[in-house]
Amino acid sequence: MTNLLSYGRQAMGDEAVKLAQLTDDVVFGDVWERPELSKRDRSLITVAALLALYRHEQLPGHLERALVNGVTREELIETITHLAFYAGWPAAHSAIQRLNAIPPAN
Repeated sequence: MTNLLSYGRQAMGDEAVKLAQLTDDVVFGDVWERPELSKRDRSLITVAALLALYRHEQLPGHLERALVNGVTREELIETITHLAFYAGWPAAHSAIQRLNAIPPAN
């Protein structure tokens, strides 16, 4: 028997059971699975929104997810550079630091 926790349970812990369930079932089970946008596009949109809204505590996981979903490091760097002029220099600086903390894939 496996003892793996869902993403929602890992992120929300044992206290926020309903929030974990909604994260798993609605966010990742429904929204991220809708066919109208690719996961790659959803990742790029999510990274841009998190950067613009200065929700940088969520960026590392979504930057990693973007890389897994086919967004290249170069595209992420260009997205961050572009958003520096729309979302602010400090937001871009923080985002690039978080991207730089992710080791490049070999």
